[in-house]
Amino acid sequence: MQQPRILIVDSVGASGLPYARLLARLQPMEVRVEASLPDALESLAGGSWDLGILTLRARETAALLCSTIHKSDPQLPMAVIDFHPSEERARGCLQAGAGDYLDSARVDSDLEDLLVRLLSASRRKGAEEVLRRVVERPYSFDDFLGESPAMKQVYAIIDRVAMSSVDVLVTGDTGTGKELVARSLHRRSRRAAGPFVPVDCGAIPDALLESELFGHERGAFTGADARRMGLVECADGGTLFLDEIGELPLPLQAKLLRMLQERRVRRVGARQENTVDVRVVAATSRAIEQMLARGDFRRDLYYRINVVRIDLPLLRDRGDDIGLLAEYFSNRAVQEMGRKVGGLSTDAYQVLKNYHWPGNVRELHNVVRRAIAMTQSTMAGVDDLPDDVVAAAGRAGADAGSVGFFAQRAEQIARFERQYLHDLLTRHLGDVSAAARDARLPRGTLYRLIKGHALDVATFRRET
Repeated sequence: MQQPRILIVDSVGASGLPYARLLARLQPMEVRVEASLPDALESLAGGSWDLGILTLRARETAALLCSTIHKSDPQLPMAVIDFHPSEERARGCLQAGAGDYLDSARVDSDLEDLLVRLLSASRRKGAEEVLRRVVERPYSFDDFLGESPAMKQVYAIIDRVAMSSVDVLVTGDTGTGKELVARSLHRRSRRAAGPFVPVDCGAIPDALLESELFGHERGAFTGADARRMGLVECADGGTLFLDEIGELPLPLQAKLLRMLQERRVRRVGARQENTVDVRVVAATSRAIEQMLARGDFRRDLYYRINVVRIDLPLLRDRGDDIGLLAEYFSNRAVQEMGRKVGGLSTDAYQVLKNYHWPGNVRELHNVVRRAIAMTQSTMAGVDDLPDDVVAAAGRAGADAGSVGFFAQRAEQIARFERQYLHDLLTRHLGDVSAAARDARLPRGTLYRLIKGHALDVATFRRET
């Protein structure tokens, strides 16, 4: 899918560049800054834009600039960032076609809400998908989610080495995301258009491993009725991901080492070798240094694959990422299952944060999905979590009495929020903008609350 295209019209100069950088950090997108109205109009005429942002300093031009841009492209969702905000200027800009008006002093904190609001209003093809990515994937890097220092270090290494051709070793416990690292390296590399071939070395029987990896000729062994290309050759021009490389038997490690050194493979039963152009990303959840000490893994192969090493942290060492991931998995589960559930309660989040997560992110994903599927309340609580998770979290320091308090508090808050939103939308006939003004909430915040309580705004409009 194409990246969203955002046009920033900078009426004074230099003020638009910081916003371009902020936008680029939120989500991959094309951002163009035009320093004058004529240049902006030329850009509008030359292509389709998903969003428009106008920065204002000059007092007398606010409504005129908005009106001119709106007439040039009436379907373009547009926001104004004003360095001299006032009610009168806001009214003029909104009447002239702007979809939103922001005080420049608050943009850094409100920028994500701004994108949500504008993309919600966009009728451009693909805007709905862009909105989904912005809303659902905060603090993200490719398929990863999290902003802990440990994960930021992982992102930085991926970013630095992806475009090179060096082989990479990824280490980490089961469920930490080793294949996600490999796919991210592939996606960001010059080989992105080539194949990505994952191989689970621990899932293939030893007797079949050599022919699976390197292929075989017809008649090479009983049952080899035809020539077959191996997975290494299938990855030619792309990336070969060797998951659980520590499971390879020593004889096959020697053959893999030769392939890595020569970039050539010989199929089982063949006399000649074939050249391959592959990048290898290897991964293991085993303590590879101990395997080296025991002689279970070849040192020369280790040195060959360990050009760059990426160590993935345990989920319990990622701090607030647990809450971010739980919220994301909860929102996805609600949408996929069609449940009218507002997400996880405060006490449930506390239990998840106290649990030690031996299965890491994969286990968290499954636990959250189970809670959303099992709950019979408007919020998934502690009772919807597996007993062993709750018990282990309690032993880790959660006080059983305080969990009960949080459960009751969360239920009361959820009940209040839902009733308040229902009354608010009823009073304003489903007009979210008017409701947000009445509630003195940013529209993006109100949209999230409405979505969290699975309320359908259209039903309030139909009641009229």
